[in-house]
Amino acid sequence: MAFYSSLKKAHCSFFIVMCVGLFACNSENKASLSANSIVYCSEGAPEIFNPQLITSGVTVDATSKQLYNQLITFNADNSISPSLAKSWHVTRDNKKITFYIRKNVNFHQTNFFTPTRALNADDVLFSFNRILDKKHLFHQVSGGKYPFFQSVGFSELIQSIERINDYTVRFTLNRADSSFLANLATDFSVILSKEYAEQLVKQNQMEHIDIHPIGTGPFKLKEYRTGSFIRYNPHEQYWDEKTTLKQLVYDITPSNTGRLTKLLTGECDISSYPIAHEKIKKNPKLALDNVTAFNIGYLGFNTTKYPFDNKLVRKAVSHAINRQAILDTVYFGKAEAATTILPPSSWAYNKDIPSINYSIKMAKNILEEAGFTDGLTIDLWAMPVQRSYNPDAVTMAKLIQADLKLIGITVNIVSYNWHEFLRRVTLGEHQSVLLGWTADHPDPDNFFTPLLSCGAAETGNNGNFWCNNQFDFLIQSALATTEINKRKALYMQALHILAEELPLLPIAHSKRFQARSIKIKGQLLNSFGSIDFKGVSKN
Repeated sequence: MAFYSSLKKAHCSFFIVMCVGLFACNSENKASLSANSIVYCSEGAPEIFNPQLITSGVTVDATSKQLYNQLITFNADNSISPSLAKSWHVTRDNKKITFYIRKNVNFHQTNFFTPTRALNADDVLFSFNRILDKKHLFHQVSGGKYPFFQSVGFSELIQSIERINDYTVRFTLNRADSSFLANLATDFSVILSKEYAEQLVKQNQMEHIDIHPIGTGPFKLKEYRTGSFIRYNPHEQYWDEKTTLKQLVYDITPSNTGRLTKLLTGECDISSYPIAHEKIKKNPKLALDNVTAFNIGYLGFNTTKYPFDNKLVRKAVSHAINRQAILDTVYFGKAEAATTILPPSSWAYNKDIPSINYSIKMAKNILEEAGFTDGLTIDLWAMPVQRSYNPDAVTMAKLIQADLKLIGITVNIVSYNWHEFLRRVTLGEHQSVLLGWTADHPDPDNFFTPLLSCGAAETGNNGNFWCNNQFDFLIQSALATTEINKRKALYMQALHILAEELPLLPIAHSKRFQARSIKIKGQLLNSFGSIDFKGVSKN
């Protein structure tokens, strides 16, 4: 899933002011730990409440599956199943997909919106046309950036979206795309309320659509205190299985030790990205869960900036990094060394792709070949938050700093608060950066296109700003066919280009961990995508 926001700084400031103004007057306690309430210790605050606009895991975890639904969704075995669309039909040429929408699906009723009708085709058209049509009334609201959709070339793919009747919508594609259904099932493809949007136009409050959310999901927003907590209440008229919870609270606690303390004292029922695994395992009141994630942690090179516009420098740095030491020190052995961006569990993984070996001698020789005989100074940006693909970016940066010193490269470690960090990376201000990616769906294209395509470079979603036309041709060709063997062959060629050009250095495929009270029942973690409280209860 994704990893950083493209929002404007001004909009983020507006978001904070509006949320405090709207919700701070609520006098309820911060987090009631009653038998029917769950408090989830989150590692960060959402940038906004609409995942159409964000690829940040913090935001998507807090919003997508709690507030919204998609037309289709993923089962536990990664197959696609109905959601707001009860069924669909794909034509033989794979260019027309018709969705038949479920009836009697209600939107949230809150103190700022009361729906007068159920979900219909107009809401589906509104939700996607907002993304696709630059002239759409809501397209530029909140900055006009839709990073996931831009990175997968959504606007170039969709020829039209047609309303057949109140409960039927047809997508017509310009070309066959084998990942189209998977993209519609991602956390970003949420359905909004057109009726709510129309109300906001009349109130001259269009920006509220993304900060005072209305969806069809199992929970609705009750209260948000910036940087402190989010309180969700159940959606009483939810169309699917209703939650047994009275409330769901996200306690925003960026500190790893802070989350651990709250978990041990019972202030939190569940903690994201826990530390002290052995201590948790020994506590009879706690359980430690993990899932092997579709992810990649990597060192990214800004290929448009000196000195990483030079492929030889990228190679020299890559050979100088002791990735095994990183696995041992940062991941504590709870990750697998990455040879490519694809995890071994992907059907497109190929063990024959050459991996960069650790060799100080080779790194020195390549750096000398690149013309840097007198050393070099670079900036390395490290994330300030913990993610499943990189549990401690600052420590990782220090290890890399020590490694590169051996070949005459001085490393300055740079970090900002999370929102500012993402904004600056999106703008390409960095030279090199420790980042990662958690897949939104199991199709291998979700690693290739959002991370490394030319389209993603244009939007800033590709933090390496690398664009290779041959690579783009290969991944587009792979999408044009549904034959797995043909796709595998094309992806193998694409992986060879990545191994040669090295826009990034793959480091690790890690597990995602979660600590919880033994009173919490149900499956919260997924191998890809955001956390999901559907079916989660507290005994």
